[in-house]
Amino acid sequence: MTQAVPPILSITPSRALVDEKFQVLVENLPPGCPVTLHSLHHSEDKDDWEAYGHYVSDHRGVVSVTEDLSFGGTYTGKEPMGLLWSMRPVPGSREGLRLRKINVCTPMLVNISVHSGHEDFRDRTPLASALAERWYMAPGVKRIDINKQGVQGTLFIPPGPGPFPTLLDMWGGGVGLLEYRSALLASRGYVSFSLDYLRSEHLSADVEFKYFEVCAIYILMSGLWPRCIVCISSNHYHPPGTTLKAGFKILSKYVLLTVCHENLMIIQIIVGRINCPMLLVNGCDDQNWPTVETAEEVSGKEHLLSRLAYPGAGHLIEPPFSPHFRATKFIILNSKKKVILLWGGHTKAHSDAQEDSWRKILSFLQLHLYHNPSVKAKL
Repeated sequence: MTQAVPPILSITPSRALVDEKFQVLVENLPPGCPVTLHSLHHSEDKDDWEAYGHYVSDHRGVVSVTEDLSFGGTYTGKEPMGLLWSMRPVPGSREGLRLRKINVCTPMLVNISVHSGHEDFRDRTPLASALAERWYMAPGVKRIDINKQGVQGTLFIPPGPGPFPTLLDMWGGGVGLLEYRSALLASRGYVSFSLDYLRSEHLSADVEFKYFEVCAIYILMSGLWPRCIVCISSNHYHPPGTTLKAGFKILSKYVLLTVCHENLMIIQIIVGRINCPMLLVNGCDDQNWPTVETAEEVSGKEHLLSRLAYPGAGHLIEPPFSPHFRATKFIILNSKKKVILLWGGHTKAHSDAQEDSWRKILSFLQLHLYHNPSVKAKL
C-alpha cells in the first residue's frame, strides 16, 4: 500500500478503566481496502495474547471498529470491544494459560495495529499502531496492605472525602490473593477489601470462622450486618464442621461425577440466616460447579433473591471485556496437583454475560448501598 498520506490509527480514550469502552478508528486508507486490526498484550507471566478482526474500509477510507463489521478473525460482526474480549494466546504458546492482572498499580498495555490484507497479516509491517492503557485502579484510589490481628488482605479506598460503603471481596478455590476486582470496585466508589481467606490446612472450623468474624468487625463493618450479597458462580454446598480447605477436599471427590447431597449442608439452611438482598450470577454452561442448579435450590426468602443465569456462559465470570477461558491450568488446593480444569462457556456468549452482569452488579450495589435511605455508609 503506497499513498501520500499514511494511515492514522487512534484509540479514544487511550487511557481508561477496564470496564470502559473505547473506540478504535483507522483513517486515510484507500476506499474498499481490506485490512486487519490486531491487538497484542504481553502479560505479567511473559506470555503474548492477541485478537484480530478483518475489515474493509468504507468509501471515505475509514474503518471504525465501533461501527463496522468484522468479516473474520477471533470475532465477527459489529463488536466494539472484540479486540479485547476475544484475546487468546498467540500460536505456539504454553497450554492452559489464563490472563489475570497481578500488579493493579500498573495498567494492562494493549498495542493495537492495522495491517494490509486479511491473510498472513502478522508477516507484514503495521501500517499504523497505537497503545491503549487499561486500568483496574483509577487515579486517587489508595491501596493498603492489611495484616492486623491475623487478618490478611488488601484494602482499596476510593478518592474523595467519603463516607463510602464497604465491600468484602472473596474469590474461589484458587491459590493466592487476587486484587483486580477490588481495585475496580474501589474505582467505582466502594471501599473494597480483598481477603486472603484460604489459609492453613491446620485451622479448625471454629478458628476459621473467628477469622471471618475478626475481618468483618475489625477491618470492615464495625459490627454492622451486611446490607447485600453478590455471589458469582458460587456453589453453596459445604460439609458441616469443616474448614473451607477441608470442604473443598471432600467435595472434590464428588464434583467430577455428581454432587452428593448426603451429609452436606445445602443453601436452604444458610439462607434462613440471611436477611439482606442477594444477587446470584451464574453461567448455564458452567462445567466446574453446578452453580445454576444450586441457585435454583435457594428458597425461604424469595423476596430477597435476584438470579442472573446466562446461556452459553461458563464459570469464570470476570469484569467486562476480559478474555474468556474455557479451560486453564489450575492447582488443586489441597494436593497442589497441577491440572487442566474445564470452566465452560462459549466466547461470545460468555463475553456478553460478563458485560451485562457487571452492569447489573454495579446497579445492585448502588441500589442497596447508596440509594437505601436506611444505610449509613461507614468505613
